Amino acid sequence: MRPAPSRKFLLASPAHFLALGCGSGLAPKAPGTFGTLFAWASFLLFRPYCSDALLLGLFAAAYLLGIWIIDVTGRALGDPDHGSIVWDEIVPFWLVLLLTPDTFFWQLAAFMLFRYFDITKPQPARYFDTHVKNGFGVMADDLVAAGYTLLALALLKIALS
Repeated sequence: MRPAPSRKFLLASPAHFLALGCGSGLAPKAPGTFGTLFAWASFLLFRPYCSDALLLGLFAAAYLLGIWIIDVTGRALGDPDHGSIVWDEIVPFWLVLLLTPDTFFWQLAAFMLFRYFDITKPQPARYFDTHVKNGFGVMADDLVAAGYTLLALALLKIALS
């Protein structure tokens, strides 16, 4: 992996700032995990003020915006899926949290499962990761990880019932 970009790069453009997760992607180790933690913390801050329908609309807009900002930032970094780009973790994890029971333990399970599926990249996430090297592919593989996370959480909820 290429070295993390500088703070100057982070602040050079709103696209870079968002793509790098408001700075969470600058973590020297495990930036994807730090981006996901940022998603969790920020979700807890804005969740009480928004309806589910509003959040779904905002998340859809953030996903589409992510395709563009990741493309712009990836080109500027010379790597379409640079490790410091974490918007692709943030938006899908927000969706996971919206659909997860509102308790710490369910959210922790969601965090751990999302990180597992994001790292292991089961198909079709692996296809997007290896063959679609642009903002769409980068966002798509994490949306697939979110889908696997939600499926695993649903199965866990059934098993515990």
